Amino acid sequence: MAIVVLSLVFAASAAGANGEGGDALGDVRRVLLQNAKGFETGDFPLLDSIWAHDEGVTVFESGYANYGWEDYRDHHLKPEVEEMKNVKYELSDIKAAVDGKTAWATFKYSISADYEGKRIDGNGLGTAILQRRADGWKIVHWHTSAPRKKPVEQSN
Repeated sequence: MAIVVLSLVFAASAAGANGEGGDALGDVRRVLLQNAKGFETGDFPLLDSIWAHDEGVTVFESGYANYGWEDYRDHHLKPEVEEMKNVKYELSDIKAAVDGKTAWATFKYSISADYEGKRIDGNGLGTAILQRRADGWKIVHWHTSAPRKKPVEQSN
């Protein structure tokens, strides 16, 4: 009986370490926070380690789209990060869910930086989708939006 109990404890511990149950929500949250930190500090090896590297990656931001990791990395992420100085980028109010090998999260973000000779300060909302792959949770979709300068009336 003791062997059965120990086997179950070991299996539960291994599942948690693999992101299967256990702390999968915590793992997803950590990946999102690592993404924010990597963007803030310009840590491309970190960013490279948490994003999927295939054509299925999609990023929607400010009405623009990037399709595939290389397109996003080379035509959006690197130029933006390299131009920004004194960056402060934070995620808050992260709400995540996991179903098997797929996770999704919503969040609020705030950013401040020196960009193209001006100080920018902004905030908005975001959604991320992650997939659990052999080497951990990877971001496959990222969508952020900022509020309009003037609120638009909503009709019912």
